[in-house]
Amino acid sequence: MKVLAAMSGGVDSAVAAARAVDAGHEVVGVHLALSRQPGTLRTGARGCCTIEDSMDAQRVAGMLGIPYFVWDFSERFKADVVDDFVAEYSAGRTPNPCMRCNERIKFAALLDKALALGFDAVATGHYATIVTDDDGNRELHRAAAWAKDQSYVLGVLTAEQLEHAMFPLGATPSKAEVRAEAASRGFALAQKPDSHDICFIPDGDTRGWLADKVGAEPGAILDRSGVVLGTHEGAAAFTVGQRKGLNIGFPADDGKPRFVLEVRPKTNEVVVGPREALAVAEIAGARYSWAGIPPTASSFECEVQIRAHADPVPAVATVTDEELVITPVDPLDGVAPGQTAVVYVGTRVLGQCTIDRTVSAVPVPA
Repeated sequence: MKVLAAMSGGVDSAVAAARAVDAGHEVVGVHLALSRQPGTLRTGARGCCTIEDSMDAQRVAGMLGIPYFVWDFSERFKADVVDDFVAEYSAGRTPNPCMRCNERIKFAALLDKALALGFDAVATGHYATIVTDDDGNRELHRAAAWAKDQSYVLGVLTAEQLEHAMFPLGATPSKAEVRAEAASRGFALAQKPDSHDICFIPDGDTRGWLADKVGAEPGAILDRSGVVLGTHEGAAAFTVGQRKGLNIGFPADDGKPRFVLEVRPKTNEVVVGPREALAVAEIAGARYSWAGIPPTASSFECEVQIRAHADPVPAVATVTDEELVITPVDPLDGVAPGQTAVVYVGTRVLGQCTIDRTVSAVPVPA
């Protein structure tokens, strides 16, 4: 096949590209330039898709003997990922920018351009597996190395996108094996640290970055009954489940820590309460999709995962005319609107939804 290898400049995408070449495909490497800001030049292990990363990817492409290009997706990235991140926080939601990047950049904008140029597939360094069923339908499954499994952040892929996706690392038992393979191939980036944090916030100060973008105005911190406990400097800086940074000034009646339970951007209020009040009995989202053939039943048993590194928990999913409703067998802890709930059946990723609403498992005392 003619394969476009997305090369971030990290060890995973480098080895994925190399394996695509070894498999006999006609491979072209591409690095996505996602920002024109000089502050994104790597200074440590943060971020991805930086100037230094593009140079690392180019060196690997040269060693593999494949063509290499840098495509400027900075405007699309700003509109579909960065601006979305700001809008979601402004609405009191907790977005996942990596999920949006996979959905709107790597497997939408990039894939669309690749298909238009005659490529058959896009290969990435994600740890996930594609399985073809007896009828020829492609399914997204967890990677062999569950500790590195990235199927959660790929849960936004559609059946059409899976038809043109390739994950050469999916069956690899460990990241250590990938690094060892990179070293044996002579790649200088074999021991390069993994990227982390949000790539477009190089210093990791999300609160300060949001304050600059959204603005910060003082507002009230309330308990669940509406009593004012204190003030804050801007509701957008808070997320559900947050404990630090409340600065209320006096302890709760029971002496236990308080946690953010709700963010109300319209009134610039933050609601806090005890940890047990973070328990959620139901989540639902109108923006849902299926990673392959959709379920035939309107209600079915499954497992749900609400964070990239969270454990999946047993649940029942119900598809209504308006939304996907997920009821975990045991309450989930600290779920926030804006997060993504990915639904699994065994190792298969069935689909996902962006969480619009939650139902607390702990009612407010009368």
